[in-house]
Amino acid sequence: MFILLPRLLRQPPVSKQLPSTQPVFSVEEIQLAKETRLANLGLVGKFPTKWIPYMELMRIEKPIGTLLLLSPCMWSITMAAYMASAPLLPTLWMLGVFTVGSFVMRGAGCTINDLLDRNLDDKVARTTERPITSGRVSTRQAIWFLGAQMAVGCGVLLQLPLDCFLLGASSLVLVGTYPLFKRFTYYPQVVLSACFNWGALLGFPAMGVWDLSVMIPLYMSGFFWCMTYDTIYAHQDKKFDINAGIKSTALAWGTKSKPIFKALTVAQMGCYTLSGVMAGMGPGFFAGAAYGGFRLFKMIKEVDLDDPANCWYHFRNNINTGHVFFFGILFDYVMRLCGFL
Repeated sequence: MFILLPRLLRQPPVSKQLPSTQPVFSVEEIQLAKETRLANLGLVGKFPTKWIPYMELMRIEKPIGTLLLLSPCMWSITMAAYMASAPLLPTLWMLGVFTVGSFVMRGAGCTINDLLDRNLDDKVARTTERPITSGRVSTRQAIWFLGAQMAVGCGVLLQLPLDCFLLGASSLVLVGTYPLFKRFTYYPQVVLSACFNWGALLGFPAMGVWDLSVMIPLYMSGFFWCMTYDTIYAHQDKKFDINAGIKSTALAWGTKSKPIFKALTVAQMGCYTLSGVMAGMGPGFFAGAAYGGFRLFKMIKEVDLDDPANCWYHFRNNINTGHVFFFGILFDYVMRLCGFL
């Protein structure tokens, strides 16, 4: 991904780049974008003023992305701990390592996204207030900040076994290039889903378990899940994306999105159930799978893809569904530690 950085440095600042088609937003849209950003800062707004743009660059005020990235990691670590009957403390340690890693790497991914999209974000009302596009962080400052994030992320990866480190490092190409795909394909969500669920693979070798019959179905389950929720996310901006030339599955699928969501969710739940069967999971796993599947189909039925606020609500609510799956796995692991399974 750092091959791209010299090119980014050579480009003039955002304020000097004049896009060929600059959209005109209403005063109300501009004001709403600013008010929404300030309202969403929460505790971040209490930090020193100079820190806030960098915290926004990492999306610290929007932890949902970190939590969605962490979910497949928690599934795989806890499933592997169940399979290996691992003691509690090593399992908690690894959950902690992956929590820090998810926070740092999601932040780095957002920084890369904003660097590469800085001349697209000003064409979508919701993203005009992002730190680079709004001029509160320069391109050069963002690149230095990205370097610091990647150094911390490398330090986290070094806490893992060598095979896990190499597997984790192999995902960085996808992380670094994902934002480019929306320029020439309507399926950037495929690349995002491929890298966003890498933790479903990593958790097993992190716990000393290599079982592809469990790892691959769990990974594919997360992949199909991400395809669904990120397309719902993309439906928020489809009106602006058309004018800006930004491509997404929301535009590719249009009115067919909900039937496709149903097919993706059937595939997701089939893969998730298969991974549990191959791992020899107990009743907690399958109870969590049943309730989680119910929540997903309910979401597909209720989401209004033409209402950005409703799309955001249902996108955000996916983290609770991820927790449902995790607590089902956790129940079985605790029962095994107690000698019941």
